[in-house]
Amino acid sequence: MTTFSIGDTDFVRDGAPHRILSGALHYFRVHPDQWQDRIRKARLMGLNTIETYVAWNAHEPRRGEWDATGWNDLGRFLDLITAEGMDAIVRPGPYICAEWRNGGLPTWVDADERTLRSSDPAYLADVTGFLRRVYEIVAPRQIHRGGSVVLVQIENEYGAYGSDKAYLEELVRVTRGAGIEVPLTTVDQPTDRMLADGSLPELHRTGSFGSRSAERLETLRRHQQTGPLMCSEFWDGWFDWWGGVHHTTDVAATAAELDTLLAAGASVNIYMFHGGTNFGLTNGANHKGRYLPLVTSYDYDAPLDEAGNPTAKYFALRDVIAKYAPVPAEVPPPARPAPAFTAQLTAAGTWTDVEANGMPADEPTSFDDLGHLSALVRYDAELPEGFGGGILRWEEEIRDLAWVSVDGQHVGTLSRTRHDRAVTLPAGRRVSILVEDQGRVNYDHRLGEHKGMIVAPLLDGASLRGWTSTPLDVAEIAERVATGPAPAGEGPVAYTAEFRLDAASDLFLDTALWSKGYAFVNGFFLGRYWRNGPQRTLFVPEPATRTGANRLVVLELENLLEPIASFVAEAALGDLSE
Repeated sequence: MTTFSIGDTDFVRDGAPHRILSGALHYFRVHPDQWQDRIRKARLMGLNTIETYVAWNAHEPRRGEWDATGWNDLGRFLDLITAEGMDAIVRPGPYICAEWRNGGLPTWVDADERTLRSSDPAYLADVTGFLRRVYEIVAPRQIHRGGSVVLVQIENEYGAYGSDKAYLEELVRVTRGAGIEVPLTTVDQPTDRMLADGSLPELHRTGSFGSRSAERLETLRRHQQTGPLMCSEFWDGWFDWWGGVHHTTDVAATAAELDTLLAAGASVNIYMFHGGTNFGLTNGANHKGRYLPLVTSYDYDAPLDEAGNPTAKYFALRDVIAKYAPVPAEVPPPARPAPAFTAQLTAAGTWTDVEANGMPADEPTSFDDLGHLSALVRYDAELPEGFGGGILRWEEEIRDLAWVSVDGQHVGTLSRTRHDRAVTLPAGRRVSILVEDQGRVNYDHRLGEHKGMIVAPLLDGASLRGWTSTPLDVAEIAERVATGPAPAGEGPVAYTAEFRLDAASDLFLDTALWSKGYAFVNGFFLGRYWRNGPQRTLFVPEPATRTGANRLVVLELENLLEPIASFVAEAALGDLSE
């Protein structure tokens, strides 16, 4: 039996001092058929541990509908880590941030009914059920039971959010009661307040940072006076948002910071080792005075890029690790260009102008009250008889982007990011407002906020009532488009294309000549694209393709500059940060 514990100065593995050299790899951001490849490449970089969050909303998007299969097969992921001879760190939250939709919390854990991330009994009841299910998977895979798990984290950067010690104590009680016996940790940014508020005396404190390592380790040591120092999130890159730039970090500077950490004797978890992709509608958003939805790629400028290829940063960090620990002689092969070709897109009809079949009500109904997990809801209302034009104004923001039309003719767009609150309507009989949830905020106190039209707008100062709220499931629509033409009408157009491959392959779909929408290959939901940038390509994982005929479906919300699908040799993630 292998033992693992925390000693006076070090982690202790089978009685000997041990340094954790870990890399973050989120199973829910990587195609399951590619997990083993990414794990193996972590070992070849010199890492001995893989860290992952557990995304509650991936496992239980609707209350009681628990899924731990396929993409959600955490047990298989941990078993692959064990098979590679590596250890694992599990961070189940329940809040994970991770630039992931709603910070990992399901939308049914409603912030209007519970105080999130607190000792509120209603919230804790939901959390307890989730954690017990996770620990049913994790407990038999702990290191002393023949598995890979050496550490489990309680909550996540809680000191940046709150200081409810009773909440943390209950999470510990549930964790220990579910048979988790390995050491428990917390992670916080290295400030005195956050480190004090975000942990308990019986939990081992770790830090999250990407620069000024020596100084931040000193701050951490003031709060964790015994045992090993550990940076549980060594930020080697950053995430991107629509309308911004592609963030990168200097390779030499990142390597030097890692060297400083390891020279101080600290353990480390590189965040991210491999970022992967926010496939489907899983991207989060930030809001620090301005709403900024995050892009589909989670490349993160990590050592292993979005397609799983080693970068210059991979080899630079590998060289640093080799100064402190054995590194395998084998190295991963370099990236190869992906197949480059074009395919003609064929219009398949409009796709957002389905019959208004939602529940009529005086007020518009939010995505949350509809129980809708997809990207779009269309709101329809009759205008007053004889309406000759006027101003439609909202007292609360629309969440998050809205296309407004009158009698089928587009008249304006409202953006939460731009703080838009009003649009001029021409004379007409019926107003239709298509609202997109662009991503749930994943950080701070906007977790759990409702999406869509939250209140009825004012038409020339008077409340416009009598709304029909119709949810549109983009994945279901794409499936229908793939098997037959969409209906003809006024509105955005869906497109399809056929292309052939000599062999299944990773691909990069160029979206630079498209406007905004969603793309699918063989039914696999690649994610969102937007001309707002910076991201210009969508990653298509090899397991989503096949030898011979393949089918692309594009649900365009605005217009294509050219009805061409271009597949290019490499990713284009946008203009770089300075």
